[in-house]
Amino acid sequence: MKKFANVMMACALTATCAMGAATVGFAADFDNTSDISVLSREDGSGTRGAFIELFGIEQKDADGNKVDNTTEEASITNSTSVMMTSVANDEYAIGYISLGSLNDTVKAVKIDGAEASVDSVTAGEYKIVRPFNIVTKEGMDNALAADFINYIMSADGQAVVTDNGYIAVSDAEAFTSDMTEGKLVIGGSSSVSPVMEKLVEAYKAINTNADIEIQTTDSTTGVSSAVEGTYDIGMASRELKDTEISEGVAGTTIAQDGIAVIVNNGNPVEELTSEQVLSVYTGETTTWADIAE
Repeated sequence: MKKFANVMMACALTATCAMGAATVGFAADFDNTSDISVLSREDGSGTRGAFIELFGIEQKDADGNKVDNTTEEASITNSTSVMMTSVANDEYAIGYISLGSLNDTVKAVKIDGAEASVDSVTAGEYKIVRPFNIVTKEGMDNALAADFINYIMSADGQAVVTDNGYIAVSDAEAFTSDMTEGKLVIGGSSSVSPVMEKLVEAYKAINTNADIEIQTTDSTTGVSSAVEGTYDIGMASRELKDTEISEGVAGTTIAQDGIAVIVNNGNPVEELTSEQVLSVYTGETTTWADIAE
């Protein structure tokens, strides 16, 4: 049964990793028989969906159905902020978050020798990357939503994207608002929310007539609520599924974002391979000693 993350334990370890294989050396005072505290996100999280796909944790069964093989021992966190706090409070922990949300309370490890950074993503070196999408219902006639989307994809909106640690996807011209009045409800992914808040703040400085509300939930809720009309714009930190598109919504990528694999700042491990991450999250590797082997 999946456990919910609460107050964590503490430990320390050191590591040196080569590109292809795990070669880890521990500090003399580290009990390497300690369990790895595996932290994951809730079902419906776009970050979880992208993470399990990119690391091969999600596999197809004999009938062609996708199966999430995340270990049942993983503790579940329900937002980016909770994930970061949980890892920051547990030196045994490993987790994952949006690269754009990374701060100095936790440490991002290299994956296969590549640093988790915007420059590394842009250069094509860091491969753990997913889109940030906004989701709208086909035929939507909210003029304020249309003006705001034009802002996001403009040079001005994309500058906000890059200024906040994400990767721009558009080279459109500067923005001019039509100063539309009205109400706009945006909701969904907790990973997209931080940059969306910055975009809304910058847009409202231009269009002072806008009344915009952001509701932070998860990617699946972002899509389903756009389908239902509860959200004018949904937020999803993953690709849309075919079943979602068939329900009459369209996705627009507003940014690219890396997924950072994170550990506690007291954990000296600096690098893991993709294979090590897969092994930890499927439950094959359960202690830090297993990584050293």
